[in-house]
Amino acid sequence: MAVNVEQLGTLERRLQMSLAVDGIEREIDERLKKLSRNVKMPGFRPGKVPMKLLAQTYGPQVRSEVLGDAVQKAFNDAIREAKLRVAGQPRIEPKQEPAAGAIEFSATFEVYPEFEVGDVATATIERPQVAVDDGAVERTLELLRKQRVSYAPVERAAADGDRVTVDFAGTLGGEPFAGGKAENFALVLGEGRMLPEFEAAARGMRAGESKTFALTFPVDYHSPDVAGKAAEFSLTVKSVEEARLPAVDGEFARMLGVADGDLAKMRGEVRQNVEREVAKRIEARVKHQALEALIAVTPVELPKALVALESQELMQRAAADLRARGLKVEKLPIEPAAFEQTARRRVALALIINELAAAEKLQPKPAEVRALIEREAQSYESPAEVVKWFYMQPQRLAEMEGLALEANVVNWVLAKSKVVEKAVPFDELMGSNP
Repeated sequence: MAVNVEQLGTLERRLQMSLAVDGIEREIDERLKKLSRNVKMPGFRPGKVPMKLLAQTYGPQVRSEVLGDAVQKAFNDAIREAKLRVAGQPRIEPKQEPAAGAIEFSATFEVYPEFEVGDVATATIERPQVAVDDGAVERTLELLRKQRVSYAPVERAAADGDRVTVDFAGTLGGEPFAGGKAENFALVLGEGRMLPEFEAAARGMRAGESKTFALTFPVDYHSPDVAGKAAEFSLTVKSVEEARLPAVDGEFARMLGVADGDLAKMRGEVRQNVEREVAKRIEARVKHQALEALIAVTPVELPKALVALESQELMQRAAADLRARGLKVEKLPIEPAAFEQTARRRVALALIINELAAAEKLQPKPAEVRALIEREAQSYESPAEVVKWFYMQPQRLAEMEGLALEANVVNWVLAKSKVVEKAVPFDELMGSNP
């Protein structure tokens, strides 16, 4: 096999390769002979099918398999000989006018970039300092009450916080449009689930009342068919229900898993859970800053193939998530290009982390992975069973190994950079202001 490597760009390469036709033909004959020993065809006993008939029936498939295997082997041998690290899948193209007695083809592909991780000594990482006081515990209890809210019918006008059940139908220029109609649709006023004009129309209405109102969709509305257009809606309120929060009593404590209903014990467990969540969020903030610092000091050219693959995977995850919520993704404009920016960051991080792990020997030890899994399991009712589950799921275990590697990389960055403590309000860290 003759091999020629051509550099098309910083990362793009092309291999020109040639395979001898007689070698391919010999392999095809060998495979057909092996196939003839067991193949069954009407009118013939196994092993007695004429080779001519066998070649007519299975020849094209065998030829395709032999060529595919030969090309793949030739490509693998070539990149191994040239010491190239291929990023993504190669594009294989046959030569239209090969030399006599040869099968010639080219393989166009990208290689992984060569780079050095930059110096993070000038980076400043802010580590949040957050106090979990009695007020934080009480605000968390309030959130837990809201998560267990119930609703009761009321004979009054709807206000924020009420759940209203409505029928509505919208038109554009007098014509109905997709997604503009629903029956027995429930929403809680003030949550922002619907457009402000829609909620404003429902606010103040009583059960049994109807009205029509105008609404203009925002220009950046997720559905391009109605974005920026003026619509008219008819709205009928079928019920108005007010929220009823559970009292903080023994029954509420039992709802939270405190079997004896002891309120002091309940508050103690809530505090422990909040402290764990605060620690996780602080760690997440620090991790984000550390990884961003690595990206900032390490410019690296990204293989287009890897970015495309990552964009495709992100799109598929988003589509699966929308399907799980009951949406028909076929009608939504979801394209890989929408995820390119996120994909580029993820690919850059993966390249930098792998380079740093190899250069600084940061691959996690089994004990480090185990510690991470055990910590994750602490938030479940049966931690030992959760730990066992992780080790029985290769994909989940691989994810935890990846997280352990990231943790080692973050610790490396923190040891090299300047870390400052910064007081942060509890509500700001938790992302809520009840």
